[in-house]
Amino acid sequence: MTALQVSARELVKAAYENRYTWDKSFPGYTTDVVLKLGDQTYEGSAKVNSDLSAEVFDVEDDTANKVIKNQLWEVAIHRVSRPFEKTHGDNTFKIEGEDENGATKIEVGGKAEGDAYKVKNNEFVMVHRHIHGVVVTINTESSYDTGSGYLSRTYDSVYHDPKTGEQKQGRSQFTDEYTQVGDYTILAKRTVASEDGPDMEVSFSNIKLLS
Repeated sequence: MTALQVSARELVKAAYENRYTWDKSFPGYTTDVVLKLGDQTYEGSAKVNSDLSAEVFDVEDDTANKVIKNQLWEVAIHRVSRPFEKTHGDNTFKIEGEDENGATKIEVGGKAEGDAYKVKNNEFVMVHRHIHGVVVTINTESSYDTGSGYLSRTYDSVYHDPKTGEQKQGRSQFTDEYTQVGDYTILAKRTVASEDGPDMEVSFSNIKLLS
């Protein structure tokens, strides 16, 4: 069966349900952190709570503290498990053909009208979404198979103004590395190369699940 014989909704649902998420029993964890921001290095520790809120300790620099907290929050928010219909029940989906790499292009209508996806091998390889007054486009080049869902490994993101289409900032290139801690796959390292900002590398070690 080719992608075009499957409905757009089924394709999006299959990719959505193939993402790696944490279950309801996720206890949270503590971790040591090293942040390299441009030519500065900061060391401290952090905690991600079971409600996915994050706390950072022993990093006095406000900017560095905020960067670490944002990274932990951004990772955790994508691990939330929500039923497909709860997230996409008010959306419609339409297949727009295939791109040059064989990914199926899907246009979103309904509540999230203007959003778009590309799906290949049950994974989102492009996400184009309106979030908080900007449009973010994320292209995924490679992924990591956890055995119970996939995670993006190398990807880039770029932001545009939703009204004018003007690019808001330079493109950022991400590389994520993961580690298995107990029953959970957790980010161990993220490297970000930005066109118009300092490069960033944040490493997490000594990760322990909260009891």
